[in-house]
Amino acid sequence: MSAKPHTPLLDQVHLPEDLKRFSDSELTQLAHELRSETISAVSETGGHLGAGLGVVELTVALHAVFDMPRDKLVWDVGHQCYPHKILTGRRDRIRTLRTEGGLSGFTKRSESVFDPFGAAHSSTSISAALGFAVARDLGGQCDGGLGDAIAVIGDGSITAGMAYEAMNNAGHLGKRMFVILNDNDMSIAPPVGAMSEYLSRLYAGEPFQELKSAAKGAVSLLPEPFREGAKRAKDMLKGMAVGGTLFEQLGFSYVGPIDGHDMSQLLPLLRTLHQRATGPVLLHVITKKGKGYAPAESARDKGHATAKFDVVTGKQHKAPSNAPSYTSVFGQALVEAAAEDSRICAVTAAMPDGTGLNLFAERFPSRCFDVAIAEQHGVTFSAALAAGGMKPFCAIYSTFLQRGYDQVVHDVAIQRLPVRFAIDRAGLVGADGATHAGSFDIAFMANLPGMVVMAAADEAELKHMVATAAAYDDGPIAFRYPRGEGVGVELPEKGELLEIGKGRMVQDGSRVALLSFGTRLDEVRKAAEALAAKGITPTIADARFAKPLDMEMILDLAANHEALITIEEGAVGGFGSHVAQLLAEEGVFDSGLKYRSMVLPDTFIDQASPKTMYDVAAMNAEHIEAKVLDVLGVASLDSKRA
Repeated sequence: MSAKPHTPLLDQVHLPEDLKRFSDSELTQLAHELRSETISAVSETGGHLGAGLGVVELTVALHAVFDMPRDKLVWDVGHQCYPHKILTGRRDRIRTLRTEGGLSGFTKRSESVFDPFGAAHSSTSISAALGFAVARDLGGQCDGGLGDAIAVIGDGSITAGMAYEAMNNAGHLGKRMFVILNDNDMSIAPPVGAMSEYLSRLYAGEPFQELKSAAKGAVSLLPEPFREGAKRAKDMLKGMAVGGTLFEQLGFSYVGPIDGHDMSQLLPLLRTLHQRATGPVLLHVITKKGKGYAPAESARDKGHATAKFDVVTGKQHKAPSNAPSYTSVFGQALVEAAAEDSRICAVTAAMPDGTGLNLFAERFPSRCFDVAIAEQHGVTFSAALAAGGMKPFCAIYSTFLQRGYDQVVHDVAIQRLPVRFAIDRAGLVGADGATHAGSFDIAFMANLPGMVVMAAADEAELKHMVATAAAYDDGPIAFRYPRGEGVGVELPEKGELLEIGKGRMVQDGSRVALLSFGTRLDEVRKAAEALAAKGITPTIADARFAKPLDMEMILDLAANHEALITIEEGAVGGFGSHVAQLLAEEGVFDSGLKYRSMVLPDTFIDQASPKTMYDVAAMNAEHIEAKVLDVLGVASLDSKRA
């Protein structure tokens, strides 16, 4: 690894209050050192680099002007919080980011009093900041005290409806609070939609740049040099949709746009706002994602998420892949299906690359829709596409589909519309931890009347499920698959149509049946090999469907084995619960079947490698083996013999 950077000023900072003794020029130098330290740390850990580099100056300025932790600084999503963590007493642990037992890659209340509100999903910061402002005025008490509330939200996150709901409420209540719009014109995917175009128009005309410092309103809040420019700008920009008119209609005093990398602009303006603001203020700050690190600045995603990398070259150290990722298999299979069926279209919520739809967008741009960070809208939009005779594939991570659940119920399921839900990142995901785990979708999808729910056991099965979903028109259908690479099975030339509600037998055995739903099947096979060495040959079946269940196969397994164990990468209430319900209703338990269900534990599992997380969940091969031995009483027999 490269040598750690020279950081004489940063070495003097242990808590934000240490910034108060620095001059403005020293704070500028401190920002340079903080940027170098952030690059150095992320080169060792991997993680979200570009977002943090874009807010280095803003982070220093906020901590220098405000009084954290009494003032509550809420970072939207949290991708950009690494520099904040370095300044708030966590520098000594910054090289543990996103590792087992280490710092979270997002803000986390249990980690520090300087993280007043945890985040990892977008567009929550303004709601949270307003909550702190109201709690303050009502006499609330919390760790660190209650002072000002500051939300830092990106131009991608502000496209989501929740941000507007919060701003509308904040404008109505009129509480003193600060919203900083960190506008880098670059969310994870290029921001889309009319809102982004509006923000682009705000600063597109270079000659107006100084004049638009505050085109309308909030002029009295500005330092003297800004005021004359603001007066001139008012006349020049009359009738144009710039100058913060939208935000002012929502009840905010709008200031900006200003250069978020220029400390000589940031510091005096923040001090002025801090001294004089009475109600809600929106400060529009222009930044550059990946700022100050050439490899990130030149990357298409501005270094959004990186593996470990070489600081000098920016070259990432990625482990060689042995098999294609599930995401790429889905993307390719969908492209192949769409080439044969012009009614197939694709919808994603600001994650075209993450869901594999970038392949689809390149081939069929008119049929691919990135609706921005708006899962609720994306689901209902898909519902109406289906009602209009199209075949929409709504590709959303499991953790983000939670945000569109009312629409899944109300707009899709009740109307029995054939929306195809491609649920990526199913199960435990590793370094992003509990906030991004796909733990609940089996349960919340399989309890909906008329919903078909599938899970791919491997990449070939995923290809079959894409084909099956494309052909299914009788109602909504969902299929889930995990993050990461497949198990290395041979991919079929073409996906086969699966019979709805039919599983498959994988291995015939006796005494105990292992019924797997999803990609734990590989671990089930490993467990079966270990058991064979002990003289136990389990039957293995792949359920394929959690809804409708393959009743015939399940009842047959129950009738011909002493014990039946289900295994799934999801929380309680999912596949195993549906199987138990079936067995109970059919009276199977009355005749003494031993039944066990292996599900994720009733806890949020902290970040670690996926294998370690499944160790915590007790769902790897050795745990499946132990469960079989336990239910058959083999372990207790051995102990008695001893």
